[in-house]
Amino acid sequence: MTATSRPGRPVLLGQNQYGKAENRVVKITRDGDTHHIKDLNVSVALSGDMEDVHYSGSNANVLPTDTTKNTVYAFAKEHGIESAEQFGIHLARHFVTSQEPIHRARIRIEEYAWERIATSDANSRFIGADEVRHSFVRKGQETRLTQITYDGESWEVVSGLKDLVVMNSTNSEFWGYVKDKYTTLQEAYDRILATEVSGRWRFNWTDDEQKAPNWEKSYGQVKKHMLQAFAETYSLSLQQTLYQMGARIINNRAEIDEVRFSLPNKHHFLVDLEPFGLKNDNEVYFAADRPYGLIEATILRDGAEARIPVDLTNL
Repeated sequence: MTATSRPGRPVLLGQNQYGKAENRVVKITRDGDTHHIKDLNVSVALSGDMEDVHYSGSNANVLPTDTTKNTVYAFAKEHGIESAEQFGIHLARHFVTSQEPIHRARIRIEEYAWERIATSDANSRFIGADEVRHSFVRKGQETRLTQITYDGESWEVVSGLKDLVVMNSTNSEFWGYVKDKYTTLQEAYDRILATEVSGRWRFNWTDDEQKAPNWEKSYGQVKKHMLQAFAETYSLSLQQTLYQMGARIINNRAEIDEVRFSLPNKHHFLVDLEPFGLKNDNEVYFAADRPYGLIEATILRDGAEARIPVDLTNL
């Protein structure tokens, strides 16, 4: 199709996509008296033969975004939600294989975790603990993420998390850095190291012929290795800790080829208590929220290609 043009210069349509963003779906699985919750925020983006709708307004190739929303809810019933990754794979495959004009589907999912509320012992006034398996409290640790992309031939699955706040109250130093006339920071030989982890990891599963990973187990194991590396690394810099977190994942999870972290340094500065006649022996700190150092890097398996965007907000 010839692009709409201005005199002497064509105006061309570039990359484009459309879909329904942030479809909130909560799936309750009732296993007798025991209930299980999956709480997702699903965003669908579709691309393909969409030139006509942009150039002329013809909707002949357009699957309504309302239909994509309905599909999310119907699939929650028809397929269930075993994991965010598997649910996204079902959706991406459906959109690409059921609609000829759609060549590529990208599904982004945030998952919000809930944990079961512990109850008291049974007595004459209240429902007993052995009877209550349907009450939950929203976890505040982190938001789980995944993005599934399918073009009809190959898959790309990138999972991750954000808003995971961690702290080491010791075993962290920062000294020996470059100093110039603007440097005022004092060297630290025993400091608090804290950050809010935003991380993504790319799986090497690329097609249906391969056996897919156990997505739920993989997420739990990645988080375990990440946290253990943070806790067990005697840190001389946040960069060193970041590398160890990524390396621990790569070395222990064969299904993952690439890890990218964005780690803001949540600074804790010792408060000067001398004006009050008090000695601050690494006990009282001021938690500064801004400005903050921002440490970012990608860790790769040998021979792997970096594909996760540098800006994690774009994923």
